[in-house]
Formats: sequence, C-alpha cells, structure tokens
Amino acid sequence: MILLKNEAKNIGIELSENQIEKFRIYMNFLLEYNKHTNLTAIKEPEDIMIKHFLDSMILSKFVKIGSESKIIDVGTGAGFPGVPLKILDESVNLTLVDSLNKRINFLKELSDKLDLKINIFHARAEELAQKSEFREKFDVAVSRAVAPLNILSEYCLGYVKCGGNFAAMKGPNSDEEIKNSENSIKTMGGKIKKCEYLELPREKGSRSIVIIEKIKSTPSKYPRLNSQISKNLL
Repeated sequence: MILLKNEAKNIGIELSENQIEKFRIYMNFLLEYNKHTNLTAIKEPEDIMIKHFLDSMILSKFVKIGSESKIIDVGTGAGFPGVPLKILDESVNLTLVDSLNKRINFLKELSDKLDLKINIFHARAEELAQKSEFREKFDVAVSRAVAPLNILSEYCLGYVKCGGNFAAMKGPNSDEEIKNSENSIKTMGGKIKKCEYLELPREKGSRSIVIIEKIKSTPSKYPRLNSQISKNLL
C-alpha cells in the first residue's frame, strides 16, 4: 500500500495509517469476492490502487466536497468512486445506488468490514430519483457508470439540489460525448461548469471529469424510465 500512499501524496492527498488500512481491507475483500462474483475486470493490486482507488480520490480535487456533504454515487458498482471518498472524509453522508443485487450484497459486507456508515440502495437510478426523499436532496452526485453522458445526466441531475454539482467520470475522448449531452444537461436544469483532463500515474490511462452545476430544478417528468429514454434521447 506504499504505492497508494505515495501516489496520493503526489496529488496532494495525505493518507493516514487508518485510511491506508481501510484501503488494504477494501482491496483484499474486493479481490476475494471477485473470485466468485464478477465485480471488476481489474485484478492486479497495483491496478486496483491506481485505476480504482486513486482514480476515485482524484475527484476530491475537482469538486467541492465539504464536511457532512450529502453525496450520492449512482451506478456505483463495487463502490467507486463513493467509498474511497468516504474513506477520505468519514463525515460525508454517502449514499450508494446500484441495480444489481450481487453488488449490493458486496457493498453491505464491505461497509461492515470498513466500519463505515453508508446508505446502500438496490434500485434503478431513474426510479429512485422520482422519490421525494431522494429528489434534489444531495449536494453532489457522482458516477463512473459507462452510460453516455446525455443519459447519465438524466439519471443523476434529479438527485442534486440547486447549487449542487454532478461529477461524471468519463474516458479520455469525451469531447463529442459532452457536445451531444448539452441539450439533456440543460433540460435537467444543469450547466457544464468545467471539464478536467488528466493522466493517471504509471501510464494507467487517461480520464476526463465533467463537472455540471445544478442551476434550476429538474422538471418533474424526469428522469424517464430507461425504456422511454432509449426511444427518445435528448
């Protein structure tokens, strides 16, 4: 875990011994669980530290996450980027959402092993966002999901309160995807604030982070059901 500590320090994040231990537990449990349940195609410890842990932590450098912020991670998979952000600051109120029960089971066990209080929900993102207890209740929504940004924006911006932000973590070649998502983002009440491009260390790939500010409420009919979205993309 010295690699993770050093690479985090290189981007201005000082990890405590307690945080390093939590990341060690996280990695070992992920590798063990992944033997019988497919959670990630990344299986080498160095790759997990850089492509999962560090990649998730980098987000804290580009979006404001204050003490006790309410964060929702939509389509979280094996907990990225939400759980690493929670390890960095345990005061944040973190909610994880995923549609696959096998991932939910992993996340519940993981939160117990890490002794972290995390809200975990097995649900479709577009359905949960219509519930009053989730609607525009979060300071920040984050997602590393593979869906195109126009669809991801419809899924996520309904969770974000006005003045909050949605941070979408995308691949390196996202310019066309961003351009194609402008109408969807505007319709959902968002505005592109900035897009940051970066290289992961040790030649582990490139990343773009799109920060979208919520400037007005999302119309009540959004997000639509997935079947409706696919038939009529914004």
